[in-house]
Amino acid sequence: MAETTKTALITGGSKGIGYGIAEVLISEGIKVAVTSRSKQNAEEAAARLNQIREGYALGIESDVRSFESQQLAVQTVIEHWGQLDYFIANAGVGHFAPIQELTPEQWRETIDINLTGVFFSAKASVDALTETKGYFITISSLAGTNFFEKGTAYNASKFGVVGFSQAMMMDVRNAGIKVTTIMPGSVATEFNNHAPSEKDAWKIQPEDIGRIVSDLIKLPARTLPSKIEVRPTMPSK
Repeated sequence: MAETTKTALITGGSKGIGYGIAEVLISEGIKVAVTSRSKQNAEEAAARLNQIREGYALGIESDVRSFESQQLAVQTVIEHWGQLDYFIANAGVGHFAPIQELTPEQWRETIDINLTGVFFSAKASVDALTETKGYFITISSLAGTNFFEKGTAYNASKFGVVGFSQAMMMDVRNAGIKVTTIMPGSVATEFNNHAPSEKDAWKIQPEDIGRIVSDLIKLPARTLPSKIEVRPTMPSK
């Protein structure tokens, strides 16, 4: 019997880092579901990805702030493809302001999406990943170890993701699940309303993070890089 094709679920996968990861995984023969709070964005991203390999992409409307929504996303992947092998918790948002100006709503949204959303993703997928001896990968940030002005909400969320990921890794490794957190620096994406251009050529590109994810899942079962910091080789002056 032929080996079953591996499957992945990527939150916030309709653009940016998530989409870059999806492109790489599909090009290597892995079926990928991408989620977005917008059904249209998720389906349009899947349509573009299916041009790489027809039938290998699925768009799912999902909100990481809802545990039930994450459960439904996982269930949809399993109903569609029979299993879940890799979960990439990528969805994120950034509000940057001094504490005097940061609003409670901005704080709440940052923590709910960037941190609680990762918990909901993990909680919703851990049983499925136990069955496949799968991989749970979080996309944190160098802001998870380096604090900066106007970063109270973002730093808090990303420091939390790093701590959560490392503790989860210890919880589930005996169940055969790997956990890694990837911590990129400057990436050329639409994050925080940025419009990528040729001026961003010095930055990490989304597909570069995809390559890291691809390399991680190819490592022998005995080896686990649990935390990976990623920086541009030559930062802009």
